[in-house]
Amino acid sequence: MAISRNDSATSTPAAGLEADARFMRRAIELARQAQEAGEVPVGAVIVLDGAIIGEGWNHPIGSVDASAHAEMGAIRAACHKLGNYRLPGATLYVTLEPCVMCVGAIMHARIARIVYGAADSKTGACGSVVDLFAEQRLNHHAVVEGGLLAEESIALLRGFFAARRTRGESAAS
Repeated sequence: MAISRNDSATSTPAAGLEADARFMRRAIELARQAQEAGEVPVGAVIVLDGAIIGEGWNHPIGSVDASAHAEMGAIRAACHKLGNYRLPGATLYVTLEPCVMCVGAIMHARIARIVYGAADSKTGACGSVVDLFAEQRLNHHAVVEGGLLAEESIALLRGFFAARRTRGESAAS
């Protein structure tokens, strides 16, 4: 992983890296589902105690809901599964660095760790544009690690937007 931002973070053992890669691959599969539906290809999974407890993929266009980001769907599913709006000890795997809205939900859910694939230089809120987890005045801080399977996540996004440009579609549609 390219980015690790947490003073107390230590290197992940090999078995942990293998598990991280497995869960990120599932997030990439979910991103492909979003792409097949004509949505920006972003996927997310939430894991607790080695098991996936929530999954989501981008679908704001189809649902006519600006909050229908992959992370939001995964958080909703995990909270429903556990019967609790808090997810302490959980890890969120997402193919694209979370935005401000999603980081806010991550904080409120008390997710302990975020692992993302591609950095987002336009809306990333885990260090690319802003780093909300580094803001000491906020009451929840998570371990953030970026760059896991970034090439695959970036390739999905680039392919999606290149196809849209070829078809003459705007980014707003």
